[in-house]
Amino acid sequence: MTATTPITQHVLTIPRKLVEGGKTNLVGLTRAQMGQALAAAGTAEKQVKMRVGQVWQWIYYWGIREFDQMTNLAKDYRALLAENFTVELPQVVTRQVSEDGTRKYLVRIAGGHEVEVVYIPETDRGTLCISSQVGCTLTCSFCHTGTQKLVRNLTAGEIVGQVMLARDDLGEWPVKGQPKPDGRLISNVVLMGMGEPLYNFDNVRDAMRVVMDDEGIALGRRRITLSTSGVEPEIARAATEIGCLLAVSFHATTDEIRDRLVPINKKWNIAALLEALRSYPGLSNSERITFEYVMLDHVNDSPEDARRLVELIKGIPAKINLIPFNEWPGAPYKRSSGNRIHAFADIIHNAGYASPIRTPRGEDIMAACGQLKSASEKQRKSAGKAAAAAE
Repeated sequence: MTATTPITQHVLTIPRKLVEGGKTNLVGLTRAQMGQALAAAGTAEKQVKMRVGQVWQWIYYWGIREFDQMTNLAKDYRALLAENFTVELPQVVTRQVSEDGTRKYLVRIAGGHEVEVVYIPETDRGTLCISSQVGCTLTCSFCHTGTQKLVRNLTAGEIVGQVMLARDDLGEWPVKGQPKPDGRLISNVVLMGMGEPLYNFDNVRDAMRVVMDDEGIALGRRRITLSTSGVEPEIARAATEIGCLLAVSFHATTDEIRDRLVPINKKWNIAALLEALRSYPGLSNSERITFEYVMLDHVNDSPEDARRLVELIKGIPAKINLIPFNEWPGAPYKRSSGNRIHAFADIIHNAGYASPIRTPRGEDIMAACGQLKSASEKQRKSAGKAAAAAE
């Protein structure tokens, strides 16, 4: 296990077999799980650690999917791998590119389900927004994804696969014999796509351990941000077992409003959430908690709201991301005016907190924050309405 990966004991499970061919997909297995799988396939015990290191580098550093291309392995061992394993990613169904360069991928996973993945290029970074569930169980009233019911959790392999397929599309894998490119196209990963990551904790944890591993994709823990709507019991676990940065979908300064916007607040209210955040292990000024705050016209955007927010988060190293509401068809809210957003930001800033106003990205392809909703679910609803009309 690498230095960047938190050391936590957890029960290993036999890797899930793919339906087709009965082969185990190596993508998404932790080092320990991969070692278990290789040993079960006949790898000599004294060679397991070495073989894991070799296969790991081929898959996660070089982006190789075919075992016969893993040239530092003997031919008979490559044959053993091909007989028992596969390296499979989710399938890209559609790829859209916004006028601002944002890319949105509709991705199909096992069972025919679909999720969305978004890549946002900026001058100083490239951020990949990935999903952790098909649909969502939280029903946040301002979020388009929240109107889609939860179907299932993604596996660790399906989560890691989103990062890998984006690297494929961007051509980011190194090529043997060629100079390594300067910088990274995907420099940051955010678990802010479809789903609540802390309701799929084990798979998210294992996937992020793979992504953070120094001998593969090697994204540092400070380059990964997990966004939660406030699953209070899992917040401390996220710090100790994953170790990435934390963002909280806050969005309101009273329980009355937050109950309506973020219904999970009825289970863990603002006071309970803030108590968990104040005791977040390792919390410091260098690792601030990000409070995500969507700006809804005359709902949560008053000067009084801004002043209450400052009082609520007092003592928590934090920054507040102000997000102009990204409207979607049938949305029950409107975006706050520029004047109201800037007045809100000024109060936060004058209190000593960073309060950047997020520039909406990818709105023309419905790729902006809160707009993600799988095309298959939309198509099913459209087909259902058409059938009802015909009857």
